[in-house]
Amino acid sequence: MDHSKHGQSAQYKKNSLSLIGAVSMGTAVIIGAGIFALTGQIAELAGPHFPLAFLVAAVVTGFSAYSYVKLSNAFPSAGGIAMFLEKAYGKGTITAACGLLMYFSMVINESLVARTFGTYTLQLFDVGQNSWLVPALGVGLLIFAFIINISGNRMIGTFSFIMSLLKIGGIAAFGIIGLWISGISFEGMNAAPADSGSAVGFLAAVALAILAYKGFTTITNSGSEIVDPHRNVGRAIILSIVICVVVYFLVAMAVAMNLSLPEIIAAKNFALAEAARPAFGDFGLWFTVILAIIATVSGLIASAFAVSRMLAMLTDMKLVPHSHFGMPGDVQKHTLVYTIALAMFLTVFFDLSRIASLGAIFYLIMDMAVHWGVFRYLRHKINANAFVLITAIVLDAVVLGAFLWMKAQSDMLVIYVAFAGIAFIFAGERIFLKNYKDKKD
Repeated sequence: MDHSKHGQSAQYKKNSLSLIGAVSMGTAVIIGAGIFALTGQIAELAGPHFPLAFLVAAVVTGFSAYSYVKLSNAFPSAGGIAMFLEKAYGKGTITAACGLLMYFSMVINESLVARTFGTYTLQLFDVGQNSWLVPALGVGLLIFAFIINISGNRMIGTFSFIMSLLKIGGIAAFGIIGLWISGISFEGMNAAPADSGSAVGFLAAVALAILAYKGFTTITNSGSEIVDPHRNVGRAIILSIVICVVVYFLVAMAVAMNLSLPEIIAAKNFALAEAARPAFGDFGLWFTVILAIIATVSGLIASAFAVSRMLAMLTDMKLVPHSHFGMPGDVQKHTLVYTIALAMFLTVFFDLSRIASLGAIFYLIMDMAVHWGVFRYLRHKINANAFVLITAIVLDAVVLGAFLWMKAQSDMLVIYVAFAGIAFIFAGERIFLKNYKDKKD
C-alpha cells in the first residue's frame, strides 16, 4: 500500500475537491487577517515604503513554497506538513515538535483573525480598540467557526468558495479605487519621519508580511481530496500566492497614498478602515469593515478545518498525546474543540501585535526545519534544487534574526514566551515519545 495514503481514515472522506476549490480555500485562509491587521504594524517597522515589504515577503514566500510544492506533488495526503516532516525526519521528536510549532502558529493566526474581526467591527460604532468587546466579538466568531466546521466538509467548501470570491473582488476593488482617487500621489508615503524605516526594521516588517502569506500551507492538507493531487496541490499553492501578492500590493499602495505614515501607525490595527475615510467617506468605512468581516469569517472557518485536521493527523501518527475527555465523535471533532478553545484563550489574553509576533517566530522556525529536512534527506527523491532550498533557509534566517533583534529592543516578553513555548514543546514531545515507546516495548 502506498505510504502517502497513510492516515486517510474514515474521518478524512474524499470529496473530489477541484483545483479551483483548493485555491479558494487557500486564499480564504491567506486573506484573512493579514492585510487588515498587519498593514499598520508592517508600516511601523518598514517606514514609508512599506508596500515593498509585501513584495519582498512574496519573494521569500515563493522560495519557501518551493519545498511545499515539491513535497505535495510527491506525497499528497491529508497529513500535509505533518506527513512531510515524517518523510524527512521519521516519527521522532523533530517531526512531532515542528508539527506542533506549525499547529500553534496556525492557532495563533486564528486568534489574530478573531481579534481583527472584533477590531474592525467596532469601527462601525466608534468604540475604542482597547474595549473588552474586541476579544468578546473574537470569541463569538470562533464559536461560529466551530458550528460551521462540525456541519461537514461540504458546507465548509461551499462557504469558503463564495466568501473567497466576495473578499478577493472587494479587496482588489478597494486597492484599485483607492489608487485612482489618490491620483497615484506619493505625498502620503513621503510624509514620514526622517529616521523611519531602517534596514533591520524593513526586514522585521518582511517577517510579519510573511505571516500574511503563510496560509498557503493549509492547501497541503487537501492531498487526499483534491482531484489529481500530484499536480493540482502544487498548482493551487502557486495560484493562491500569486493572487494574494497582487491583492496585497494594491491595498498596501492604496493605504500608503491615502494616509501619511504617522496616520497609518496611529491606526495600525485598523489601517484599511482609516484609509477608506479620506478615499471613500462614510461609505468607504462601511465597505471596508464589511470586507474585513467577510475575510476574517471565511478565513477562520477554513483555518479551523485545516488546523484541526493537522492535529488529528499528528494524533493518528501517535506523535502527540490525546484524550477525548468524554466527548463523542471522532478524533478530528475533538481536535477541533481543542483548537477553538486554545484560540479563544489567545484572543482574550493577547493583543494583535504580540499574537502576530508569536505566529511569525513559530512559523519561520518550522519553515526552516521543513527546508532543511528536504535538503538533507529528500531532495534527490523528490528532485528538488539544492540552491533553492538553501536560499529559502537563508532568507528565513535573515528575516527572523532581524525580527528578533527589533523585538528584543521593544518587547522582550514576546521573545521569552516564544522560546519558552518552543522549549516546552520539544521537551514535552521528547518525554511523551520516550514513554510511548517504552509502553509499546
